Amino acid sequence: MDDPIATAPGSDTNAARLGDRGKLLRFPANSIRVKTLHRMSLLTVKNLSVRIEDKLIVDDVSFDLSERERLSILGPNGAGKTVLLKALLNLIPSTGKIGWSPEARIGYVPQKIDAEIHLPLTFNDLFQAKCSTLRVSIHDARNVAESVGLTKDILATPVGHLSGGQFQRGLIGFALIGEPNVLLLDEPTASVDEPGEEHIYELIHRLQEERNLASIMVSHDLSFVFRYATTVLCLNRQRVCFGSPRDALSHDVLEKLYGESVGFYAHDHHVSVSQPVQS
Repeated sequence: MDDPIATAPGSDTNAARLGDRGKLLRFPANSIRVKTLHRMSLLTVKNLSVRIEDKLIVDDVSFDLSERERLSILGPNGAGKTVLLKALLNLIPSTGKIGWSPEARIGYVPQKIDAEIHLPLTFNDLFQAKCSTLRVSIHDARNVAESVGLTKDILATPVGHLSGGQFQRGLIGFALIGEPNVLLLDEPTASVDEPGEEHIYELIHRLQEERNLASIMVSHDLSFVFRYATTVLCLNRQRVCFGSPRDALSHDVLEKLYGESVGFYAHDHHVSVSQPVQS
């Protein structure tokens, strides 16, 4: 079987092969080339392991993150991706070393928050509470809201009544209060319909550029990884690969990561990983 990710001969584009159909989706080559620069280290992770109820979820994982680096985490369902993010935030116990730089200011974008649909909790409430906790000006929160496209009406709407895209913009805005220089994002398009995914990806990319953000993002979208990530960590409980997407994401690596039955499907200019349903 051909390598699903390859450079087309005589072309300035890279191609992801979609399963057995042989269809190629091409990516501009310059979108995934990374210049080697000396940048301050923000995070060092060594031999990180996490057990939950005596089950080993993350096993001996090591990697690092530098300022302005954009790290994407790929892996099958149940690989430990969300658990890894929570361990980095010290939300769950772990062993090994998690060394954040004193210069790191962290913002976290979870997949969801626990808010009952009938409660009148709004992002206005959440933004004001965080401003009070961090002792930052509410004016800063208004600037953040504007930068992520949150109108006054959206801010005043109970979060349980927002669309997936509006809700996700609210979570991203909430994470930006306090001017972090690192964002941790757990599948930020999971609750967004397909037409809205591109808007969220473009928003994240614009914020990374404007605010010089480093990021660690869980994603199943290979197109996003190739277009915007500088580094990819392949995780299936253990580290399967780590490096630039072009160098790390070979067919052998993807097969090891997802199994022999892995396939790719295209939707609205994206390539995502598909896995068989376990019976």
